[in-house]
Amino acid sequence: MDEIEEIRKKKLRELMEMAEGKDSITAGPVKLDSKNFDEFIKKNTNAVVDFWAEWCRPCRYIAPVVEELAKEYSGKVAFGKLNIDESRNFVARFGISAIPTLIFFKNGIAVDQIVGALPKKEIKRWIDLNLQRSD
Repeated sequence: MDEIEEIRKKKLRELMEMAEGKDSITAGPVKLDSKNFDEFIKKNTNAVVDFWAEWCRPCRYIAPVVEELAKEYSGKVAFGKLNIDESRNFVARFGISAIPTLIFFKNGIAVDQIVGALPKKEIKRWIDLNLQRSD
């Protein structure tokens, strides 16, 4: 009985941390905005941010792919989603001219990006290449 109770407590703690955003690298994509964006990219050594908009069909096409990749790369890469209509200042900040745009951040610095609704296989290849980067 005590062992089951300990497991329950541990799971509850994990869920609470995920809800508070403390453990974003193990959760699915984190909803980002101007309040939490900088902290998110600094806190996570490797992060992918999906810049998207509700009206964008290609963005909706890759949304489930981003969800899957967040689970597959759990513990290695944190994933975030930023709606450009809700946080317009990021469009100019990162020179976004089309969406979806995925930007790979390493130690808080944007190191690479891809634009468009690419197949999951291509996005995985891109992530793996960026994980191998030493800069």
